[in-house]
Amino acid sequence: MMIETKTIKKTKKDVKTSKTIVETHERQTIVHCKYFGQIGDGVRIWKTTFLIEKPSGTKRKLIHTENITMYPHWTVLEKSGSFTFTLYFEGLSKSCTSFDLFEMIPQEGGFKVNNITRNKSDVYQVVVD
Repeated sequence: MMIETKTIKKTKKDVKTSKTIVETHERQTIVHCKYFGQIGDGVRIWKTTFLIEKPSGTKRKLIHTENITMYPHWTVLEKSGSFTFTLYFEGLSKSCTSFDLFEMIPQEGGFKVNNITRNKSDVYQVVVD
């Protein structure tokens, strides 16, 4: 039995594109959020929440959440004080030096945290309001 093999030649552009895709999907940026509210307040996050890189303006997508519901559902606070949740985003590009967390929603009250300084771990602690 004869087995046929095929060699695929990749260009430098193909390799660079593949590397960028892998880096973006394998890395992630984790943002631990603290929100201060009152008993009975509702909190939620929209899929249209992004990290916006500086200086490029590139948007990094939200890929996972913990301890908070997604729009249209609400997480109702059972006690007053701080409520914590975690957001996982696509990995930031190497050229990013700081970024904004921005919940782009068609109403008032979206979360926004400006000028978060990039660190080596890509794990952050922020207060949202």
